[in-house]
Amino acid sequence: MRSIWTGSIAFGLVNIPVKVFSAVAERALDFDMLDKKDNSAIKFKRVNERTGKEVAWENIVKGFDLNGKYIVLTEEDFEAASPEKTKTINLEAFVNTTDVDLILFDHAYYLSPAKGGERAFSLLETALAKTGKAGVGSFVLRNREKPVLLRSAKGLLILHTLRFLTEIRNPSEYTIKKMAPKRNELTMANSLIKNMTATFNIADYKDTYTAKLMKLIRSKAAGKKLPAPKAVSSKPASDLIEQLQQSLAKPAKMRTTKK
Repeated sequence: MRSIWTGSIAFGLVNIPVKVFSAVAERALDFDMLDKKDNSAIKFKRVNERTGKEVAWENIVKGFDLNGKYIVLTEEDFEAASPEKTKTINLEAFVNTTDVDLILFDHAYYLSPAKGGERAFSLLETALAKTGKAGVGSFVLRNREKPVLLRSAKGLLILHTLRFLTEIRNPSEYTIKKMAPKRNELTMANSLIKNMTATFNIADYKDTYTAKLMKLIRSKAAGKKLPAPKAVSSKPASDLIEQLQQSLAKPAKMRTTKK
């Protein structure tokens, strides 16, 4: 696999040459937009909204709408605002991973040692695994500086880019009036959670939608028609206590969501 970034991890006076690889591969079917008359591919043109004429790439510039007026920026402007293009993942502190809210996590990357960094790389991975700590700092990827968290998992070093606080919407905008639950409701809810408690394994969750869609595509290509899916209708109890009672009465295997 080809690395997407090469540089080094730096903490204290230690410098470890590393390679960075994407840990995620998106798995989604790629669809094209077609004209339903003859299944011809649809193409999009860049047109001037006033004249309706197509605009060539070399005549397109980037502008920011500031109070109703466009401020045009040049490549030099973007370059001037870009962070310093360092080749270093600077770790500034070591923290407990539980101190970092999950909402901040963005993309994940695998790290491997570059030539000459094998020993120090193994030392850092082992130290993080033993202490249960994670390194936090920053690095520049594709001209953007991002906060990062570096942790040990399954004998590997995994780098997570984090979101800036300004990217997180204020939760107070979505806060609703809290209603105190009744004691018997809370007791049954706690019992239901306890009965449904299990060890998390992401392998239990399958992308059934993509699999079914691919099956449908292959069937249509072969001139076959799949039977229409059966409609599942169930009317839950309207009373919260009754819903909890019915949930607790179900066998353990039926309580969990079908995966």
